[in-house]
Amino acid sequence: MTTYGRAAEESAFVRTYAVTRGRTKPRHLLALETVLEAGQGRPGPARAEECEEILALCRERRRSVVELAGRLGRPVTAVKILVSDLLDTDALVVPLTHPYADTGAGSGPSVQLLAAVTAGLKRKWPDAVAYSRAG
Repeated sequence: MTTYGRAAEESAFVRTYAVTRGRTKPRHLLALETVLEAGQGRPGPARAEECEEILALCRERRRSVVELAGRLGRPVTAVKILVSDLLDTDALVVPLTHPYADTGAGSGPSVQLLAAVTAGLKRKWPDAVAYSRAG
């Protein structure tokens, strides 16, 4: 690695450390697939520019934690810490939706969804033995 490459890498690390103010754990339990949308609150004036970028992305449409990390080019843990800060001020919210809201009037997942999951599992584990009592 060149001296310039090493310096750029160290600079990115220092920037991430500064953005999170040295914190290594978010206050909220967030999965990679946690979906977020912009809320009614406002972040404090001392927030990092990354917080503004997160809010701008979430105003466009709902975004997952991992998508935000990828778009910002920051480590997922750092993004989780910033998202936690924004959740505390209600600038971001985790929308509550019914898990099967887009499947129509049924009380569970659609037959198409179950068929797609089954096909995916069979591709992943073609030698798996079927459970004889499965419906």
